[in-house]
Order: sequence, then structure tokens, then C-alpha cells
Amino acid sequence: MSTGTGISLDTAAIMSSVLAGILYGFSVLMFICTIWTFIYKRRIQDVNRPIAMVATLMFVLSTAHMVVVIIRTEDGLVKYRDTFPGGPTAFFADVSQVTFVVKSTIYTLQTLLGDGVVIYRCYVVWRSVRIIILPCMMWCGTAMLGVCWLYNYSQAGSNSGSVFTEETGRWVTVFLVFTLVTNFFTTGLLAYRIWMIERSVSAIRSTKGRMPILWVLVDAALLYSATLCSLLICVARSNNGLFVIGDMLVMIISITFYMVFIRITISKNTQDYLSTMRGGPSEVERRISLQFPIQPLQAYRQNDKSFHLTAHK
Repeated sequence: MSTGTGISLDTAAIMSSVLAGILYGFSVLMFICTIWTFIYKRRIQDVNRPIAMVATLMFVLSTAHMVVVIIRTEDGLVKYRDTFPGGPTAFFADVSQVTFVVKSTIYTLQTLLGDGVVIYRCYVVWRSVRIIILPCMMWCGTAMLGVCWLYNYSQAGSNSGSVFTEETGRWVTVFLVFTLVTNFFTTGLLAYRIWMIERSVSAIRSTKGRMPILWVLVDAALLYSATLCSLLICVARSNNGLFVIGDMLVMIISITFYMVFIRITISKNTQDYLSTMRGGPSEVERRISLQFPIQPLQAYRQNDKSFHLTAHK
């Protein structure tokens, strides 16, 4: 059974538990902040329920993943330390173990949920189903690949089941490439649309934009993409760091979602406060606000044409 290069698998298990635990702590804190933005000075009927459901589901998946990581580490280092053939190293290398399959399933669901959120943002900004046809096809491809690699894990034998075998490694690599390309393409469409709208708005706006939504989305995409690229490199090099980064990635997906939501909300509240201190928004800014209401996951809903028609009335 191939155990990969780099750090030993039992060391990787300990490192992933510690690092994933630290990121999970940040994720819990950001989830609390996200929920607080939902309920602060709002009535129950005003809460954006779809976003609240996504945030809660990401938190549940992150929590479940953290629990499985701890159980798997305890099984390999304590429970089956002296009884599993080959010891802890062989245990952690065996992808057919129930804990590993469950952990990989949670990662796949978290990935699909995160990619789905980005596609939804893209649809909200463009307001066109045609724009998201290709991203949706890529998302479905990612889902199919996820099912295939999970099935491959579950059917692998304890003597041959390793993430670095040719067949298993191929499924993992294609899955990661698909989700990386989907993220790049969808975020690119999203960033381009927001940039075009911001350029049109800046032509008649009296002050510079105080809502750097473009950079918020780019920051989140860069964090997620950098982690995915690191994961791909580990797979290509058959490096055991794959297991550490993989466990961290589940938490990073939820963190990037919370980060975008919180930063947009803070910027919006700051903008509202500054407008109040000035005695209210100017006429031009009022029109911009009406045409491009800044809401979490719903930024700039109208197209450029409708904006110009209204702005020049």
C-alpha cells in the first residue's frame, strides 16, 4: 500500500486535527457573527432565510467534519493502534475506512455547497440564466466526479486502498481540477460584471465607492483557490500533506462564505452611518442605491441599461 511522501501519516493526522480545530474555532466565531447580522435590529420576517440556511448548513457540515476527524485520529492512534495490521500508518492510509469515507463525503458536500453559492451570486448579479448554464454544467460534473471518487473509496480494499493509487488519484485530481475551474470561471464572471457596473456608476457618483464588494469576492476566491492549488500539488507529488490541507479546506470553505457576508454587511452599515452623519445621501447616491441595492449575495441587481435610463431621467 502506498503511503505517500513527506510527513508520516500519523503525524499528518495529528497536524490536521490541530489545524482544522483552529480553523473550526474561527469558523464558529464567524458563524455567530453572521447569525448576529441576521437578527440585529431586524424582525424575523425580514431575515434572509435562504442565506441563513446555507450558513447553518455549512456550520453543521464543518462541525460534523471536525467530529469525524477527531474520531478517526483517536481510532488510528489509540483504539486500533495495536490491532490494525500495519499499525497507525496503515490505518490512516486505508481510504476504505468508514471514517475516511464519511469525512470525504462531508468535504464533497461542502465543496458543492460553496460552489453553488458562488454560482448563485453570479446569477443574482447578471440576472440571466444563460450566464450560469456552463457553471451549472461544471457543478454537475463536479458532483458526478464526487460520487465516483467516494464510490471508489468505499470499494477499495484495505490492502490496496490508498489515495495515491493510480485509479483513486485520478478521480481525486479530476474532481479538484473541476471545482477549481468552476470557482475561477464563476468568480471571473462575477468580478467582471461588478467591475463593469462599478465603472458605470462611478461616472455619475459624487464620491468614490465605499463598497469594495469586488475586492471582498476576489479575496475569498484567492484564499479558496490557493488552498485548492496546494491540495492539487500534494496529490501530484503524492505528498501526505494532502490529508492536512484537505481537512483544513472544509473549514476554509465556510470561512470564505462568512467572510464575504460579514464584510459586505459591515461596509453597508458603515456607508449608512456616513450617509446619516452627512445628513442623508445625495440625490445621485439615492438613485444608485435604488438601482443597485447592496444586500448580502444580492449586489447590483439591475443591468447597465436600466441604470442609465433611470440615472438620466
